[in-house]
Amino acid sequence: MKKLALTSLMAVFAVSAASAAAINDNPLYRPMQGQAYSVTGLESHSKSTSDWVATEELAYGVTDKLAIGMELSASESNWFDQSGIDTFGIGANYRVFEQNGWAVDVMGSYGLYGVLPYGGSFLDKDATVYLWTVGAQVGKDFGKLTLAGHVAMDYVNSESFNWNDDGIHQVRLGLDGFLALDDNWALVGGVEYTGIADDELPNGTKVENAGTWTGTVGVNYNFCDNTFVGAYVGREMSHTGAGEWSTDAGFAFGAKFGAQF
Repeated sequence: MKKLALTSLMAVFAVSAASAAAINDNPLYRPMQGQAYSVTGLESHSKSTSDWVATEELAYGVTDKLAIGMELSASESNWFDQSGIDTFGIGANYRVFEQNGWAVDVMGSYGLYGVLPYGGSFLDKDATVYLWTVGAQVGKDFGKLTLAGHVAMDYVNSESFNWNDDGIHQVRLGLDGFLALDDNWALVGGVEYTGIADDELPNGTKVENAGTWTGTVGVNYNFCDNTFVGAYVGREMSHTGAGEWSTDAGFAFGAKFGAQF
């Protein structure tokens, strides 16, 4: 299912970095020591508004520099004719540097896709894949405007520690922005490129130069420093490895609710 969110099982750890006073979808937000947050999302398929995915992100600040957390998602198709649990992941994010509005984070995560697929069994060996991710982000707070770029590398395989077998190697590059309009309203946006670093998949499918661009724009409203809601729209452009880039028909729509405590 193509989702509105950035294409990562653990996007929250790939793109969250420096401290911000309020939870507001700023790419430089992170929980401080002893603080936790929850972000719940609902997103449509980019080609069908009858297909949706629900996401939940939870994280806790172990220290002001170290945060740990988890992510879970479930989806349905054609108004619940089909449904399943898609992803589960855990991860950690560590602040390496913060000074004069600049911040640098490094992260790592482990995730599963196809946890309980429709018509399958829990962790079905024929449907479940496993994902290891390492990445980093560099961001700058300019005042009302915040910009942050990230890079991540994903390794996908049919087993958690199947290092001797050929897996899939992905590289992700992205830029996220946040513009505060006043104390409550903000505009957000981001683009990310996900490219397959292999020339072919383990099953022999040729994927040289295959990749996907994902773009999102949205608006957020903060009720207070501890809660926000947001609405978003997104679109994708893909390249299969042969032929021209093509923009997927239709848009994806989504909403989020976040709280820190």
